Amino acid sequence: MTGIVEISRSRFFEGQQIRFQHHSEVLNCDMTFGVFLPPQAETSEVPVLYWLSGLTCTDENFAIKAGAQRRASELGLAIVCPDTSPRGTDLPGEHDDWDFGSGAGFYLNATRAPWSNHYHMYDYVSKELPDLVEAQLPVTDLRSVSGHSMGGHGALMCALKDPDRYSSVSAFAPICHPSVTPWGIKAFSNYLGEDRNDWLDWDATQLVCSTEKQLPILIDQGTEDDFLGEELKPGSLEQACICTHHPLDVRMREGYDHGYNFISTYIDEHLNHHAEALGLI
Repeated sequence: MTGIVEISRSRFFEGQQIRFQHHSEVLNCDMTFGVFLPPQAETSEVPVLYWLSGLTCTDENFAIKAGAQRRASELGLAIVCPDTSPRGTDLPGEHDDWDFGSGAGFYLNATRAPWSNHYHMYDYVSKELPDLVEAQLPVTDLRSVSGHSMGGHGALMCALKDPDRYSSVSAFAPICHPSVTPWGIKAFSNYLGEDRNDWLDWDATQLVCSTEKQLPILIDQGTEDDFLGEELKPGSLEQACICTHHPLDVRMREGYDHGYNFISTYIDEHLNHHAEALGLI
């Protein structure tokens, strides 16, 4: 297994915020990821929350803006933040649009060239990166997953496609039904091809109908989110969950938008949700 190389480290609420780099075999490129290790990790292994960020983000956005480290330190919860796409690949058109390509991997496994040579973000965030983290850092194999926007879509997919790997799932303003939204259609048609049947395995609203194990889903959504109606569509996921009796709690937060002020306001509640499922409280 390829080792990790430390890039930076800083003390944070008695824990450590660290950035690592490694070569990803799955993505066929070098990748950077961030880790918050709480002080409890100095003496014992701790469980992990995997946070998946949204469009245009890197591994650093959540660590800098969300304000999660204080509560994670109190709980004894590690947080791992992968990047949002392969880097350094310079594929044709990869850097042309903010909502596709670089910074916009959509946490799926691309099947269409040239993206299929690198863009296997699902396998990276759900398998390769956790295996690496659990082998080389003081963490257990108890995992939860969360994310924002495109990353909320990724978190829901991870939990619905392989629920036995996770203890809990939550999301902020996730893209709930990407196969019918402009962001999703653009990404899926390029990464997966034009056959829309191939898109269904990467759409949370569709996956709810086929998952065998029902992990309860927690979602926070701002009412003043500019992307709510056209891109996010939590109502579609709600209807699918009603039809399949899948546990879902969508909390509409009055006056909040799509940004990190919204996330930082409610992040402690999400951390508590995951900590309870992980046996920390």
